Amino acid sequence: MIDIDSLDFEKGGGLIPAIIQDADDFQVLMLGYMNKEALKKTLEEERVTFFSRSKQRLWTKGETSGNHLDVVDIQQDCDDDTLLVLAHPKGPTCHTGEQSCFHQKDFKPLTDLNFLSDLEELIISRKKEMPKGSYTTSLFNDGIDKIAQKVGEEAVETIIEAKNKDHNLVDEVSDLTYHLLVLLVQKGVPLQRIVQNLEERHGKK
Repeated sequence: MIDIDSLDFEKGGGLIPAIIQDADDFQVLMLGYMNKEALKKTLEEERVTFFSRSKQRLWTKGETSGNHLDVVDIQQDCDDDTLLVLAHPKGPTCHTGEQSCFHQKDFKPLTDLNFLSDLEELIISRKKEMPKGSYTTSLFNDGIDKIAQKVGEEAVETIIEAKNKDHNLVDEVSDLTYHLLVLLVQKGVPLQRIVQNLEERHGKK
């Protein structure tokens, strides 16, 4: 989490802004303000509490509606005067009934794509811990030649299924993607580097 004493509450007259973000799909849900007491209560109860500027008191989100924000993680910015709170919302966050207070445009969640990063982390942990009975462990034990061979096999099977009318393309692409991730981990190439390379190729950076 964070070190409360390192935060600069004085800059904002005793308050610091807290951006609330969905911990699963990273949608920005709302912006509130916390004083030191509100942050302490948030950390203790693992439920977002603000200092209400209109009520001039501590206000736990959802204390009336029941739409609480359960804390997953809290980060402070480089100037130590703003918080980013990752949370699991229990119901709509906005008083209008919308999921987010920023609902003017449709939000496109990245949850499915984020799973690739989770899978990469799992594969990395397998390589570090090498648990017995794990297929991933067996691949790392066999080395780069075997891993590369499996990528080649899955690529061929993907091509075959793509040309097959009664195809099982989704399963084969899933197998290929998994083995590609194992290959990247074995070679020490982060998935993010591939994403950055694609962005550079398409002029995104």
